[in-house]
Amino acid sequence: MEVQWVGVEVPRLSPPHTAVGLIFSMLLGLWSVQALEMSVGKIPFLQAVNGSTVMLPCTYASCIGIEDLYFSWQFNDNGTMQKVCDSVIASETAVPHVNIYRERVEFVGMNRNNNISILLWNITFEDGGQYTCFGRNPKEKGRNHSTIFTLVVVDELRVVDNTLTILIASAVGGGIAALMGFMLLKNFTLYVLARLEEKNKECLVTSSGIDNTENGLSGSKADSKPTPKKK
Repeated sequence: MEVQWVGVEVPRLSPPHTAVGLIFSMLLGLWSVQALEMSVGKIPFLQAVNGSTVMLPCTYASCIGIEDLYFSWQFNDNGTMQKVCDSVIASETAVPHVNIYRERVEFVGMNRNNNISILLWNITFEDGGQYTCFGRNPKEKGRNHSTIFTLVVVDELRVVDNTLTILIASAVGGGIAALMGFMLLKNFTLYVLARLEEKNKECLVTSSGIDNTENGLSGSKADSKPTPKKK
C-alpha cells in the first residue's frame, strides 16, 4: 500500500486583504500618536529635606485635544494606593475644581499649559514614596495613561565631595598647560635657530666678498694698475 503525503498550502492574503491590513496599521499608528500622555518631566524623582515644601510636577498632552479629562494623583502607601486628589477638566482652557483627600496638599497646576502639578507642604518621612499621576480622556474613547514620580525625604542633603573631580580637572589642566608651554618653547627655539642660520649665511656672503676683493679677482673693488703703453 502506497502512502502519499499531501502538503498543506498556507493561505496567502489577496491584494485587497493586504490593503486592509496596511490601512489598519496606519490607523493604529495614528491612534498611538494621538494617544493621551502624562509626563512628570525628564527627572522623575526628587530628594527633599524633612519639613520642606516640594512640588510634584505633572503635565498632559494629546494631539486631538481633551474633553472632560479625568486626572488624579495617588500615593503608593506600602502597596495600597491612596488617592491624593482628583478632578475633571472640561476643556484645555477650563480651570478645574480639584478634590483634595490628604492634608498639606495644594493643587498649583491650574491647567495652565496643561499643568496639573501639586504642592506638598511641610513634608514628613511618611510622605516619601511613589506618586502616580493618572489621566483618562473620553475624547479618545477613554484612552488613559499614567506616570510615576518618586519623592525621597531625608534629614539633610548630602554635600557632594568634588575632591576627585577637582584633582582630575587640575591634572588635565596642568597637562594641557605643560603641552602649550612645550609648543611655545619649541616654536621659539626654531625661530632663534632660523635667525642664527640667516646670520651665518650673511656672514659667509660678506666674508666671501672681502676675500675676492683682497685677491684682486674679477669683479672686486681692488684698484687695478693701467697697462703701460708701448713707445
